Amino acid sequence: MKNLHIEGQSLEWLLGAVTDAMLIIDRDGHIVLANPALERLFGLTQQELLGQSMEILLPPRYRHGHVRLRGDYFDQPRPRNMGAGNALAGMYRDGREFPVEVSLSPLQTGQGLPLVLATIHDITQRKAAEVALQESEARMRAIFETAVDAIITIDDHGIVERMNRAAELLFGYGEAEVAGQNVSMLMPAPHRALHDGYLANYLRTGEKKVIGKGREVEGRRKDGTTFPMDLAVAEMQLGERRMFTGVVRDVSERKQNEEKNRLLLAELSSANEELTNFAYVVSHDLKAPLRGIGSLADWLATDYAALFNDEGKEHMRLLINRVHRMGSLIDGILQYSRVGRVKEALLPVDLNRLLADVVDLLAPPPHIAVRVMAQLPTVVAEPTRLQQLFHNLISNAINYSDKASGEIDVGVLEDGACWRFYVRDNGPGIEQRHFERIFQLFQTLAARDRVESTGVGLALVKKIVEMYHGQIWLESLIGSGTTFWFTLPKDGRRPRPPRPGPQNTENL
Repeated sequence: MKNLHIEGQSLEWLLGAVTDAMLIIDRDGHIVLANPALERLFGLTQQELLGQSMEILLPPRYRHGHVRLRGDYFDQPRPRNMGAGNALAGMYRDGREFPVEVSLSPLQTGQGLPLVLATIHDITQRKAAEVALQESEARMRAIFETAVDAIITIDDHGIVERMNRAAELLFGYGEAEVAGQNVSMLMPAPHRALHDGYLANYLRTGEKKVIGKGREVEGRRKDGTTFPMDLAVAEMQLGERRMFTGVVRDVSERKQNEEKNRLLLAELSSANEELTNFAYVVSHDLKAPLRGIGSLADWLATDYAALFNDEGKEHMRLLINRVHRMGSLIDGILQYSRVGRVKEALLPVDLNRLLADVVDLLAPPPHIAVRVMAQLPTVVAEPTRLQQLFHNLISNAINYSDKASGEIDVGVLEDGACWRFYVRDNGPGIEQRHFERIFQLFQTLAARDRVESTGVGLALVKKIVEMYHGQIWLESLIGSGTTFWFTLPKDGRRPRPPRPGPQNTENL
């Protein structure tokens, strides 16, 4: 080996200076020279390598076959890569295998002995990267093929390269029918004629209209029908190539629902307008004659009292009471129609002052005690609506009280972003089968001649609470009383809290 020189330097010196693992073997496969890089790669020393068969560097299963291949190479030596297209492996000192690439170059000593220089590259990292890339590509293929949305890829000339199964189903074309064609075939006129110009303008100026933004456009199926779709386009740079991926979603159903909603809103607006007109008619055309009837009835009852017998006096009393009830019913209907339609400013409302005014206005009879919790919170709401809310609940408890000593308690609990209020009485109670019914318009549980009620109060209460996205419910025990619960937001932003069940209700 010392006879091998290149420009004044020995081959042994040159191999020691390079970072690639190299070794030289003779025709019998014995290692005659190994550089330090090879020692580090396989974990073997010079003493363990020199003179040994080079097959010690291979996994045992490859050794027998390699002897034959080595003989064939010496018969026709030439520079080449070993095992082109095949997986090659080396073996560490401890028996662990690793992937390698091997380049072979024939050499010859000064005495004419044939040798082979083998350069070995550990490609573990590259193989791991290839595996990771293959896995990534497999995942992307799986996503591409199984995505619910249609996916289409085109080049910078607008030519379709791929489309997934969802795109085939959406447009009615097979991928083979579209691949190689201009993507404008999937667009109706006039968009079809404009597409290439748009793409060219983007490539020239960088001005984006869809790319990276998304917009609603129209698509065209194979059968010529068109449909609205959401289109989002992403740009990719693959080496020197520029590619675009479009994600398409058919929004026909959404557009149909939007149109239905538009029609429903128009109908609702019309209904609100009719309700406004109805309220006007009720206010002016019904209350005026009703006031006349009431005034006439009061005049007859006063001026002709001596002419009525007991039956006539009772009839007059019922007439006057029913006129008053009709007036209250009309007022209740007007109040109900205004909730949510007539807007007031949202203001901080001190409930301590508001409840004091409500109780004072109701003037409960001496045998009924109304107790209001001290230090109630301030709520952001419409003052008139809150007054109606508490007035109706407390008035309801007063009117239906059946005890010699009636008790009504008003208070509040914290419930996350909401206040949870209660109005509790010790009245007759309500059967559970009536829990939903009592919140409906014109529904009362007692005979109208026994309890003056229009059947509007609780319906109005429910509408006000739900206007603030609150919840209202009740708990009741026959003979022991009823508790009405309702929630209101603390800050006026009207969140919709979860409705607490009976298990969350604290005993007060």
